[in-house]
Amino acid sequence: MTTIGFLGLGIMGSRMAANLQRNDLAVSAWTHSVGKAEAWAAQHEGATAAATPAEAAANADIVISMVVDGAQVRSILLDGDDAAASGARPGTLFVDMSTIAPADARAIGAELAARGHRFVDAPVTGSSPRAEDGTLTIMAGGEDDDIARAQPAFAAMGETIVHVGALGHAQTIKLINNAVSAANAATLAQALVMGAGTGVDLEALTKILAAGSGNSTMVGLKAAPMRQHAYATLFKTDHMLKDVRLCLEEAQAAGVPFPAASAARDALVGAVGRGYGDADFAAIVECFEGLAGLRIGDV
Repeated sequence: MTTIGFLGLGIMGSRMAANLQRNDLAVSAWTHSVGKAEAWAAQHEGATAAATPAEAAANADIVISMVVDGAQVRSILLDGDDAAASGARPGTLFVDMSTIAPADARAIGAELAARGHRFVDAPVTGSSPRAEDGTLTIMAGGEDDDIARAQPAFAAMGETIVHVGALGHAQTIKLINNAVSAANAATLAQALVMGAGTGVDLEALTKILAAGSGNSTMVGLKAAPMRQHAYATLFKTDHMLKDVRLCLEEAQAAGVPFPAASAARDALVGAVGRGYGDADFAAIVECFEGLAGLRIGDV
């Protein structure tokens, strides 16, 4: 049986780890929050909880990290005696499924290689419902042999698995994808605010958008939460802002413009400034409602 050390049991990680355990991949889980790994393991037969990342990695064939940013990935994988790399056996495959800067992925991979380990960057897209049912899209960057070695774990968590290129390329593609998602969400929010301001039926508007050339994944996922101001968190506004910021940094370094991402970043900043950082990024509509001086449903 392949053993997995899983680091991070947030909205996405807890569901991804559950699918690994359900698919006969023995999971030893760790997370920052005291008691959370124990509670998670108690709910998933055969899983165990680890007190440190090093303990989770000690007997693992593959160590998967799913946390917020590059600083957290570095901390739990590399920094100190409790870090996963300190407890892992030589040749352990590390797979980071967080969304981090491509340069961070390459640097972490180089440091793990210097310690005798392998590394793949494999961020995901699909949000928590797809994490729940094991149908995430996984983009993976790294060496062919390492990607092949990770396939049993990927197959347990995802439906579409694409080897996108060298280490770091998966992160670049993920950042572009999230920037497009944010731009689509911002456009949808503006459309709904305009619809409200002009007095049209927002249910009719949403149906036409979903059926017409204005459709996007965001229409299906976010139109109802925006109209209802119901921001149950599937993907935090703070996290989307972080990803769009990282995308723009990559664009700037490459000398290419991405004005739609810039506009989405500003709207996300506005939503965070209005107190919605921990809410789902459907709360981006709050920025445009503020600009328009109206609230959907009140006009």
